[in-house]
Amino acid sequence: MTPLDDPDHRAFLIRDAHHALDFFDASIRTTGGFHVLDLDGTPLPGTVQELHTTTRLVHSYALAQMAGRPDRAGIVDQGMDWLWRAHRDRDQGGYLWALDRTAPVEGPKLAYGHVFVLLAASSAKMAGHPDADRLLKDITQVLDRHYWDDDAGLFRDEFTRDWQVFSSYRGMNANMHGVEALLAHHEATGDPRPLERAGRILDFFIAGQAAHHGWRIPEHYDDRWQPDHAYAGNPMFRPAGTTPGHSFEMARLLLQWWDLAGRPGADAPAQARALVETALADAWLPGGGLAYTLREGRVDNPARYWWPVTEAIGALAALIKLDPQPQDALWYRRLWDFAQSALIDQRQGGWFPELAPDGTPDARQFVGKPDIYHAIQADLLPLVPGLSRAAQALAATKPLKWNGTAD
Repeated sequence: MTPLDDPDHRAFLIRDAHHALDFFDASIRTTGGFHVLDLDGTPLPGTVQELHTTTRLVHSYALAQMAGRPDRAGIVDQGMDWLWRAHRDRDQGGYLWALDRTAPVEGPKLAYGHVFVLLAASSAKMAGHPDADRLLKDITQVLDRHYWDDDAGLFRDEFTRDWQVFSSYRGMNANMHGVEALLAHHEATGDPRPLERAGRILDFFIAGQAAHHGWRIPEHYDDRWQPDHAYAGNPMFRPAGTTPGHSFEMARLLLQWWDLAGRPGADAPAQARALVETALADAWLPGGGLAYTLREGRVDNPARYWWPVTEAIGALAALIKLDPQPQDALWYRRLWDFAQSALIDQRQGGWFPELAPDGTPDARQFVGKPDIYHAIQADLLPLVPGLSRAAQALAATKPLKWNGTAD
């Protein structure tokens, strides 16, 4: 029996998902949009809301709704309304990265935020939301018109608000989440084009880059799509070096694409395993947890954030479903043991976003609990049997349908 089949573990995953969803129900802001929550669930006083916060809440609660947990707080409805009414730029097209109440905060239009709009629209469509189609149509047109570089088979990164080119930067992060959104779009609509585009992105970054860089994926590129190893930008979204947490995400997404594409050949499973095993060997720290960034395979920034642990869990779950090896179960249990002892807030719900060197919750990079997105997927993905179509599997089995017990 694998850990994914263990009834006690599955019951734990269900409890943790419910506890987190109960916590993030408090995100609703009566004036529209969402609060960012402090560690105890108190809304933080700031009024600026970023696009990835809105979209990730919509995606996460749409998944939970399909899994059988009613959206009691109305997160999906409020998020879909806020995307269309506030984030959408009615004058210039596209979606604003940040809002202060309803006023735009000056800044670029980022592919990173726009692909999350595609993810939210796709998940909302699978959940049957009545506004999903209009959002899906609009964001698809925006991505096609401005961000997709068909010659390269990749997404460009950023423009001014009125779509002027101001930067030669190209990045892996926006493309990785682009793959996630494209696969969700394909699953929601059956359209083959998003699947084909996702495959092109994965081929560039994994067969074309990771395979030539010791199974570590360069994060930053110039406008000719050549790696820029010296680049250092925003420490949250564009840190220097390589990010092992992204290797886990890309491995899981590669297997999802491979499954949806009809499992062509054996390259994808071998590549996914190489990404996962390299990242674990590079980034696991002596005291537990995963380092945030590497330089040439050595730890550069040892900060311990929650999301690399959740993504490693998702990647290991995928490997266990496909071709379980003894070390997969050992790592899977090790990651969950660390999460339970250090990252999961057993009292309030949700995960602490970062740890101080002494293992206590810290707030150097993140304020409060920034989102539910990574943690809810760590809970839900191991509950479904397949590598792809997780939303449909959750809708069919409804593991979060609650009757007061986790059976």
